[in-house]
Amino acid sequence: MKISINWLKEYLDINIFPEKLVDEMNNIGLLVDQWEEKDGDVILELETYANRPDTLGHLGVAREIAASQGIPLKDQKFPVVEGDENISDVFDVQVLEEDLCPRYCGMIIKGFNNGPSPPWLIKRIQAMGLSPVNHVVDVTNYVLFSTAQPIHAFDLSKLSGDKIIVRKAMKGEELKVLGGESIQLSNDMLVIADEKKPLALAGVVGGEETAVTDESKDIFIESACFDPVSIRKTWKEAGIQTDASYRFERGTDISFPPEAARMVASLLTKEGGKALKGLVDIYPKPRKVRTVVLRHHRVSQLLGIEIEEEFIADLLKRMGFQVENQNEGIWRVQVPHFRVDLEREADLIEEIARFYGYDKIPSHLPVFQGINLEVNKRKNIEDRIRELLFHEGFDEVVNYSFMDTNKEKLFKTSSEAIEIRNPVSSKASLLRTTLLEGLLGNIVWNINRGAEGIHAFEIGNIFYQNEGKCFERYSLGMVTMGQLDPVFWQKEPEKSDFFHLKGTCEELLRHLKFDEFSFTKEENSFFEGNYSLSLSFKGEKIGILGQMKQSIVDAYSIEESVWAAEINLGSLLEKQPKPFEYIPVSRYPGIVRDVSFISDRDISYQEIKDCIEKLNIPYLEDYVLYDRFTGKEIPGEKISLSFRFVFRHPEKTLLAEEADSFQDKIIQALNTEFGLKLRGGGQD
Repeated sequence: MKISINWLKEYLDINIFPEKLVDEMNNIGLLVDQWEEKDGDVILELETYANRPDTLGHLGVAREIAASQGIPLKDQKFPVVEGDENISDVFDVQVLEEDLCPRYCGMIIKGFNNGPSPPWLIKRIQAMGLSPVNHVVDVTNYVLFSTAQPIHAFDLSKLSGDKIIVRKAMKGEELKVLGGESIQLSNDMLVIADEKKPLALAGVVGGEETAVTDESKDIFIESACFDPVSIRKTWKEAGIQTDASYRFERGTDISFPPEAARMVASLLTKEGGKALKGLVDIYPKPRKVRTVVLRHHRVSQLLGIEIEEEFIADLLKRMGFQVENQNEGIWRVQVPHFRVDLEREADLIEEIARFYGYDKIPSHLPVFQGINLEVNKRKNIEDRIRELLFHEGFDEVVNYSFMDTNKEKLFKTSSEAIEIRNPVSSKASLLRTTLLEGLLGNIVWNINRGAEGIHAFEIGNIFYQNEGKCFERYSLGMVTMGQLDPVFWQKEPEKSDFFHLKGTCEELLRHLKFDEFSFTKEENSFFEGNYSLSLSFKGEKIGILGQMKQSIVDAYSIEESVWAAEINLGSLLEKQPKPFEYIPVSRYPGIVRDVSFISDRDISYQEIKDCIEKLNIPYLEDYVLYDRFTGKEIPGEKISLSFRFVFRHPEKTLLAEEADSFQDKIIQALNTEFGLKLRGGGQD
């Protein structure tokens, strides 16, 4: 934004050297990028901000300097030479889109002899880097750069009828704008129209057909306020940005359009012609002045320095705000409409700091009194376990830590139980050596109340003694049986099984970043031999899982199979989880290979997994066992296992021949190690 010091003198009595004025402006945030002397004037190049549209005119900048220097603005008068006719008798304005045009003002000048502008006006226009056009257009530009209020003038004789209509464009309408370009209007664009056609793109650019020329005699002056969002969308779509749209999209002073219209009328009628009496002012929903409560102690809190109340009250008044003392140290501040950026107390405090001087505010770190909270690793782990198990359909339970002597013998935990000296009951005379006993009791309780599927977990301690010393172990127990899904008419509900439990354990360890786990077939007093595994992390046993023995299930009168797991969380927490690692998504396609093998039934997936990983295939991104099949064509002692392998190179497109060689290496290794053979048609 260009600012002329001679122009500023129309509003202020300033007699300071340009260097000092520039320093003063920089101190209050009106940053001057550069300045130059030109034709007896000094032109400042001012950096403007999107939230300060008031500084896009000389009046707004003058207000800032006046508040900083403590000098008043000059009282300007704009008398209008009027004729005998009343504007309301001969002309009408209709605003059909009040939300997009909250205020529209207009005046009419008749009998004006348009032509070249007077020298003073030409000088002002040239100071802004513009070329003079004619007297009327130059006056509208003068008011724009003087007050930041855009003005548009229409040649009244070129209008169809005696009415201006502010409406949205209709489908298929076009407008030939100033400069000769024709643009297609969309239904979202706001236009200024007469009774037949659009005359201008509201707030953006006028039309060629109604432009004011040297021959124009009767002029309609438009001074309005438009919705900023609508203006921005319109000029973006039309591809036309102007000085007017630049100001409207940032927000203009809704109280100023009448004064700006009279200012134009005054400057024109001073040189000839007369204005019709009155002013068209369509303002159906007047905006209330924004009121903000400002507290003196809050100023001190935010700025870290005591500023006198007298300075604050005086500054706000110099800035054009109305200030009312509500209580001691509390003011009710009415923010004028030209400050569209001020909405809350902190905004006012920022203004106080700006004029008080940021250089006067000391820089120091505030005293901080905090509490050092230790990270509770155990609680964090518990929260993450709950998060995962809830997602997998498990419900948390909390049981008593007591156990029946008969149940302890039934489970054969191999841990020496701790006897309670004064038990509340003979059935609660021991401290539990496993969480699974209580979880089986939860299953019985829910079955007796009609539940068809029970999936529960408990986080707690189990207890045992060794050589006379008592110990406790932080553990996680899980049980699952029955239906996994609610009854649904479209399909049979799935039932819980060994693979559901095993998959949940795998997801839990991955979720906790303990990825280096493995499963090993191992006999256990809790589980049936065919479904009994131990769970290890980096070779150390941390848990067990499997199908509860039939003898245990019968003792609880449970008719269906129960799948259970118990994990030593205390031991797991002592391990270091895998650190978070970011791996960017590859830009190159992967190659997928599906391979089906015939395998002996006693070969476990873990053994196959270990064999594949020992090969260290360089570009094997992932592999998964996606099908396990038995049928007539598969011998009874055999089983079909189908794997999907994904190969991907991180830096180039992998060739099919390379993927084939990796695949052959896997097939050969599995055949050598376990005798796995390709099933007929089992390689894609």
